[in-house]
Amino acid sequence: MERAGEYYSVSEIFGENVFNDAVMQERLPKKVYQKMKQTISEGRELDLATADVVAHEMKEWAIEKGATHYTHWFQPMTGVTAEKHDSFITAPMENGKVLMSFSGKELIKGEPDASSFPSGGLRATFEARGYTAWDCTSPAFVRQDAAGATLCIPTAFCSYTGEALDQKTPLLRSMEAVNKQAIRLLRLFDNQTSKKVTASVGPEQEYFIVDREKYLKRKDLIFTGRTLFGAMPPKGQEMDDHYFGAIRERIAAYMRDVNKELWKLGVSAKTQHNEVAPAQHELAPIYATANVAVDHNQLVMETLKKIAGRHGLQCLLHEKPFAGVNGSGKHNNWSITTDDGINLLDPGVTPHQNVQFLLVLTCILKAVDIHADLLRESAADVGNDHRLGANEAPPAIISVYLGEQLQDVLTQLISTGSATHSLKGSKLETGVTTLPDFMKDATDRNRTSPFAFTGNKFEFRMVGSQDSIAQPNVVLNTIVAEAFSEACDVLEKAKEEDNFEMAVHNLIKEYATEHQRVVFNGNGYSDEWVEEAEKRGLPNIKSMVDAIPALNTEKSVKLFEKFGVFTKAELDSRVEIEYETYAKEINIEARAMIDIAGKQIIPAVIKYTTALATSLSAVAAACGDADISVQKELLVEVSDLLSDTKKALAALQDVTEQGASMEEGRAQAVFYRDTVKSAMDALRAPVDKLEMLVDKDMWPMPSYGDLIFEV
Repeated sequence: MERAGEYYSVSEIFGENVFNDAVMQERLPKKVYQKMKQTISEGRELDLATADVVAHEMKEWAIEKGATHYTHWFQPMTGVTAEKHDSFITAPMENGKVLMSFSGKELIKGEPDASSFPSGGLRATFEARGYTAWDCTSPAFVRQDAAGATLCIPTAFCSYTGEALDQKTPLLRSMEAVNKQAIRLLRLFDNQTSKKVTASVGPEQEYFIVDREKYLKRKDLIFTGRTLFGAMPPKGQEMDDHYFGAIRERIAAYMRDVNKELWKLGVSAKTQHNEVAPAQHELAPIYATANVAVDHNQLVMETLKKIAGRHGLQCLLHEKPFAGVNGSGKHNNWSITTDDGINLLDPGVTPHQNVQFLLVLTCILKAVDIHADLLRESAADVGNDHRLGANEAPPAIISVYLGEQLQDVLTQLISTGSATHSLKGSKLETGVTTLPDFMKDATDRNRTSPFAFTGNKFEFRMVGSQDSIAQPNVVLNTIVAEAFSEACDVLEKAKEEDNFEMAVHNLIKEYATEHQRVVFNGNGYSDEWVEEAEKRGLPNIKSMVDAIPALNTEKSVKLFEKFGVFTKAELDSRVEIEYETYAKEINIEARAMIDIAGKQIIPAVIKYTTALATSLSAVAAACGDADISVQKELLVEVSDLLSDTKKALAALQDVTEQGASMEEGRAQAVFYRDTVKSAMDALRAPVDKLEMLVDKDMWPMPSYGDLIFEV
């Protein structure tokens, strides 16, 4: 870590720990390099002879970086990454020394134990074999930390019988699906030069930073990632003074080290700023292909947490670490781009004349409308239930924001059958002669929309801050692939009959008309929109438990099986895993509350009431007829709240035990949502009131004010 005043060149360190194209071109024999490039660009299988050469050079490069071990770095259905480390050493030679080797087979395939990862019934506990397979489209990298240096090889993870046990495998399948269907669409528009279409993603990452010493005094944060108790401080975020405010030096030093670490790993961290809530911040990268973006986002989350510890800080990635304070999300900016640089979501200067764009746009409207439930489910996690639908995040209702320009074009298409003009941006005049006037965009932005068009991409704003972005992009890629496929089925036939122009015109109008209900440019936070959405027939799925069934409906199974993204068995397994995850997380939170209330809060309040009673007796004895009504009222109030706390604690203990004894599945998850969570809220209410009454020196944990204002 550099001392203050020491500087480095970003261009010199960027990607220095990545086995990227430049490194391969430099180190691999020309023919091997060309085979690797072909494998990556065309999705071909890598032969073992080529893999052996690549593995040897990768090992030599990694050893030069200080690496002693390698790992297949994969993403099981736990939401985090997993790895098993093996050293490069082989069996000792006769002279007692060892060779350092790494074969093509070791590079391509690994064999971690699959029995202890979530499988949703795909694997029995006694069936342990699983495989990791190298995703050569996502570069290997060397991670340097206190443990030394390790060569990390991004891999997919599947079972012995071939089912996907991870986040990456279905993502890669979905990328192939949208590529194939998008190429079909481009060929209809006589584009014979583009060979590949790739989903590109830029995920913005929000997070909280608190002092680690204070964090370690909060067992709820340690066990669950969020505060289960806590009264609001006198000041929250109402002054909006933290948003985009000057970054404190301690946080700036942390951000500097985060950036450096990420840049070395080839992660294009670009934007950093203070977010809305005190102690909340954001990091945003430049776009990357979807699978690389998913890998990079996992690296971002790991790096944010790792570097925080070096600065005596703690990074909180939970969607709602503090009740009553703005939560954290992860805006998933998604677009589709050809290998020769054409963004299919670029409307151009005159969108009304861009027929290809209008077809792509209306296909996406169709996809989002038909599969709104599935898109909502892709952003469902336990923490996200605390923020979706509140006035800090998009509502739980899926809608599409297009902005004034595209809305006008769409209205023309629906009402008259053709679009003849596009709204243009006007000059923004500041009224200050020393400031330049400039052209503003034709469209404003809408932060309340869950799926907003923002110039040349869609921003899916519902994703939770600690969640993997893999699943949302699997869904986006697949539903768009389906819409493209169905459009191409119609248009390819029309082209054979020399009726393409009229057919594409009619299809754009048809899609725009049939799916206009999903378009909404207004205030997504308003009660009026909830009523309007219900009239339009749009689903309002308020909780993760209610979202999960969308995964394996007949409609979803048909969709995913058609494009080879998921089998029905894989979808069923994910449903089982998500219900189990929900129940387990709420169970941990409930047990943490029971532990904290019983061992810390109730003893602290008893200690305070004892001191208060002793003080009251001492004052009465010393002052005789002095008015001690205030002390009495306070003692009675605290004692009553203590009694309420004890009763609520007993009730929570009962329902938590009841929930834990239930068979895993939907019924258990519903019980935890409706009964256990209600009991948790009932326990929190008197405790938060007690925090406002009990002597701060006696309260057993740092307050919200201590955590979010003293960083």
